[in-house]
Amino acid sequence: MDNTSNFIRDIIIKDLESGKHKKIATRFPPEPNGYLHIGHAKSIVLNFGLADEFEGTTNLRFDDTNPLKEDIEYVNSIKEDVKWLGFEWENLHFASDYFEEMYNRAVLLIKKGLAYVDDLSADEIRQYRGTLTEPGKNSPYRDRSIEENLDLFERMRAGEFGNGEKVLRAKIDMASPNINLRDPVIYRIAHAEHHNTGDKWCIYPMYAFAHPLEDAIEGITHSICTVEFEDQRPFYNWVVEQCEMEATPQQIEFGRLNITNTVMSKRKLKQLVDEGFVDGWDDPRMPTISGMRRRGYTPEAIRAFVRETGVSKSSGVVDEQMLEHFVREDLKLKAPRTMGVLNPLKVVITNYPEGEVEMLDAEINPENPDMGIRQIPFSREIYIEQDDFMENPPPKYFRLFPGNEVRLKHAYFIKCEEVIKDENGNVIELRCTYDPETKSGTGFTGRKVKGTIHWVEATQAVPAEFRLYEPLILDDNGEEDGEDDTKTFLDKVNPNSLEVLQGFVEPNMKDVKPQDKFQFFRHGYFNVDPKYTSPEKPVFNRIVSLKSSFKI
Repeated sequence: MDNTSNFIRDIIIKDLESGKHKKIATRFPPEPNGYLHIGHAKSIVLNFGLADEFEGTTNLRFDDTNPLKEDIEYVNSIKEDVKWLGFEWENLHFASDYFEEMYNRAVLLIKKGLAYVDDLSADEIRQYRGTLTEPGKNSPYRDRSIEENLDLFERMRAGEFGNGEKVLRAKIDMASPNINLRDPVIYRIAHAEHHNTGDKWCIYPMYAFAHPLEDAIEGITHSICTVEFEDQRPFYNWVVEQCEMEATPQQIEFGRLNITNTVMSKRKLKQLVDEGFVDGWDDPRMPTISGMRRRGYTPEAIRAFVRETGVSKSSGVVDEQMLEHFVREDLKLKAPRTMGVLNPLKVVITNYPEGEVEMLDAEINPENPDMGIRQIPFSREIYIEQDDFMENPPPKYFRLFPGNEVRLKHAYFIKCEEVIKDENGNVIELRCTYDPETKSGTGFTGRKVKGTIHWVEATQAVPAEFRLYEPLILDDNGEEDGEDDTKTFLDKVNPNSLEVLQGFVEPNMKDVKPQDKFQFFRHGYFNVDPKYTSPEKPVFNRIVSLKSSFKI
C-alpha cells in the first residue's frame, strides 16, 4: 500500500503510537465458495499493503463454515490469485481449523445462559424476528434450562437430528433496534462432507459467529471489511467479549468497490458460469482475478487501480475506463509492437517482383527504444484490413480507395489500381502498385500521403484468432448494494460481449506463448489466451483498445 493517508491507516498509526499494539496483524478472509473478483483485489491490496507498510503480518484465512457451497477448487484458485497479485501470506489458516474451539466457546455461552437450542424452522425464525420498525418476539424455546440446552447441543453434534430440525441461537435481545442482535443463529445442522474436515462434523458455525472468533484466535489487530458488515459490528464485539477471547480485534469497515458495467456478487457470477453465459470463472469478460489474468490484465495495473480508488467509508461507482487506463499505462513500455490483420483483404502488388521477399526493419516499441528492432517480410502479396478499403469513400476518408495512395506501415506507398469482386459483388482482392522510392526509413520526401495502414505479408503470415470484448453487463451504475433481482440482472447481460475474428499475424509471432502480451498497431493491446491457443493457431484476447476518453 502506498503512503497516501486514509482513515484506516490513521487508526493504525494512532494505535501503534499509543502503544495499544506493538505490531499489527491483518488477514484476508475469503469464503471458498467462488473465485475472487476485482472487489476482493481491493481488500487484498489494503490488508497486505498496510501490514507491509507497518511491518506487520497478514494471514490468508478461508472462512469455510458452509460445506454446502464450498469446494477445494475455490481454495486453490484463491491461493493462486493472491500470489499472482504479488502478495505472500504469513500463515495459511482455515476456519475449520478452529471448529473444536468454536464448539467449546458455544458451550461456554450456553453455560452463561447466553445461548439456547431452538426448534423453530428457518421460516418461523424469520417471522419471530420482527422488522426494522417492529421488535421481534421470543421463541417458545428461549427459556430452556442450561442443562437441557447443553444436552441438546451435544446431541446435535452427535448427529441425532436432521438438517433444519434444530439450531443454536445467541440469547441477546429480541427487541434490539439492530436486527442482527435479535438472537442470531450461531450453529446449524448440515449433514454434509466438508472439504477440510470430511464427515467429522454435522453442525457448523454461522459465519457471523465464527469470523470474530477466528480473528481473536489468530490475534488479528485490525479486522478490515466492507461497509455491509457495519451493522454486524455490535454482534462481532459481543461474540469476542462473551466468548471471553483473550485478544480483542477491532472491526473497521470501508466502502466497497463498484465498477460500471460490472457485477461482483459471487452468486450472480456463479449463475453466469452455471447457465453458460460465459465459458467459466476465468472467462476474459468476467471481473474475476482469473478472468482478468486470462484476458491479459497485469497485477501491476490492478494494484495501481485499486490504490487510486482510495479508501473511504462510502461506496461509490468507478468508471471501468479508469481500470483500462492503468492497464495501458503499465503495458505501453512493456508490450512489443506488432501488426495483426483481423479482417483480411488480400492485396496483390502487381509491379513488385514475383517470388521476391525482402526484410524490413521495424521498431519493437518506439516508446522503449532499448527493446530494439524486429524484421518483417514484405512481398508481392499482403493482407490488409477490410475496413482500410472503401470503393466509394465519404469525404475525408484517407485510407485505400480506387486511385488513392497510402503508406504501408514500415514499408512503401501503394496505390489502388483495380478492385476484384466475387459473383455476389463482394470485394475479395485489390490490385495495387508500389513506388520503390518511398521505402520507409529512407528519408523520402517527394510527396506525402494522409493515410498509413498496417498489413501482414501473405505467404508467411500466421493464421490467428482474435477475441474482442465489450462489457458483459450493460449497467453504468455498477452493482448496487442489496440488489437481488435475478431477472433484472440477466436482462443486463450483453449479447454482443464477445466477437471472434479469424485473421493473420506477422510470422515472428508463430512461437508466442500463453500470456505473452503485444500491442497490435491500431487495434490495441492483446494477450495470448492460455486456454485455447494451440501450436497450430494462436488465440489473442484484446485486453484494451489503444485509446480512452478517461482522464486520471
